[in-house]
Amino acid sequence: MIVVDQAVAGYTPEVDILRGMSVRADAGEIVTLLGPNGCGKSTLLKTIAGYLTPRAGRVLIEGQDVSAMPVHRKIRQAGLGFVPQTENVFTALTIRENLQVGGHHLEAHGARRRMDELCVHYPVLARKLDAPAASMSGGERQILALARALMPRPRLLLLDEPSAGLSPKMLQEVFEAVRLIRAQEGVCILMVEQNAMEALRISDRAYVLSMGTVALTGEAAALMTDPQVRELYLGGRAA
Repeated sequence: MIVVDQAVAGYTPEVDILRGMSVRADAGEIVTLLGPNGCGKSTLLKTIAGYLTPRAGRVLIEGQDVSAMPVHRKIRQAGLGFVPQTENVFTALTIRENLQVGGHHLEAHGARRRMDELCVHYPVLARKLDAPAASMSGGERQILALARALMPRPRLLLLDEPSAGLSPKMLQEVFEAVRLIRAQEGVCILMVEQNAMEALRISDRAYVLSMGTVALTGEAAALMTDPQVRELYLGGRAA
């Protein structure tokens, strides 16, 4: 479970991007963060992951205050996985080597067994295991990035726009992969996404952010038909 409690954070001392942000994602949930560019979605993920330390407020993972815990400790001790939006695979390495990086702190036999499991779940990886990641399509790279983050069996997974730049076909495949991660792994997923309707279809709940705060929250199914979502997310009133 992830709880962000009144977090204030930013990249420079003078500017707060998060202005008292509070969100939560419970065990086994998919929760989506929506909102226009600059509203704080990616900054919130980076604050949870440990790339930014909140100036005020707290980040709790399974009840433990991890606000000041660095990224590497959150991955190993708090069970956190993070897939950034861009440059999320090592293109000069093979698919096998990318997965090995994800499981580098596992013992050798466990890492091999975990790689085999993920290749069963994602056959595209098994077919190209010794090919360089540079040879993969954008959607395939996203699948690889997801699988690499899953190597150490995280309990919590942060995804920053997993469908960015993908074709409609690959977009559907990536969202299906996200849905299967929750079904197969039981992982709690907190996801930033610009494809609002597609993300809401696989989510349990969502938050609509505006200017560093939560403007609206609710069950995903209800938000899909809420005129406020159009107003806040698209910047205009519903017709």
